[in-house]
Amino acid sequence: MAEYQTLLYEERDHVAWVTLNRPDVHNAFNKQMQAELYDVWRGLRRNDDVRSIVLTGAGDEAFCTGIDRAEAVDSYLADPDGDRQIGRVSTPFMYDSPSRFICPKMCDLWKPVVAAVNGMACGGALYMLGEVDIIIAAEHATFFDPHVSYGMVSGYESVFILQKLPLGETLRLALMGANERMSAQRAHQVGLVSEVVPLADLLTRAEWIASRIAASAPLAIQATLRSVWMGHDQTRKEALELVNAFVSLGSNYDNIAAGQRMFRKEDKPPDFEVR
Repeated sequence: MAEYQTLLYEERDHVAWVTLNRPDVHNAFNKQMQAELYDVWRGLRRNDDVRSIVLTGAGDEAFCTGIDRAEAVDSYLADPDGDRQIGRVSTPFMYDSPSRFICPKMCDLWKPVVAAVNGMACGGALYMLGEVDIIIAAEHATFFDPHVSYGMVSGYESVFILQKLPLGETLRLALMGANERMSAQRAHQVGLVSEVVPLADLLTRAEWIASRIAASAPLAIQATLRSVWMGHDQTRKEALELVNAFVSLGSNYDNIAAGQRMFRKEDKPPDFEVR
């Protein structure tokens, strides 16, 4: 089991559990957490024993509240006469966004990630939520983006969460800033969240989803994941021309033969629930 300063990490039954572990600052990510998330996402690419991931936050108040302002913003304001901007390296053409460290797909990880949102999810948390594959939320969870209220641009956050929300809902979330929070129930209505459960059931439910995914053939799961995201990002015509490659790459004789035995009920088919 890996040891980190800002994360809790565990592997159980082909599922990796990644917990953002800075509850004293509502699990905001500092540079250390960014580096550790990058290490986790990149490392899981080479870990064949892990087939799916659950991402959550420590405590019951917050999933994540974005970038650690005490580290990032205060250091920027300490030099008001300098030519630096938040996230800037030396010119606007080399912007240093946290997304390349904290987002699983930006780190080229193509294993399903289930986010279990256990409280507030705001600001830079939307980076990660825009790139996970399934989001479930506790009943008290809320979603908002306070950037504009604090004089900052909601740029990356809006683009990432636009992958999950309709345009109008994304605009309202971004433009209302700290003046309004989207409830877990509203998030479910608009499709950001696939399920809302009591806090006491959140991790159990996340485990059920992740473990059922992990029980399927990894190659087929990963090829399906790539196909869906590719289809989302491309036009329909482009996606249909490319998807044959993913079907070919994700299919093999042993997996298909095992699936056929379940279909014929020679082997026990998976249990199912109705949602």
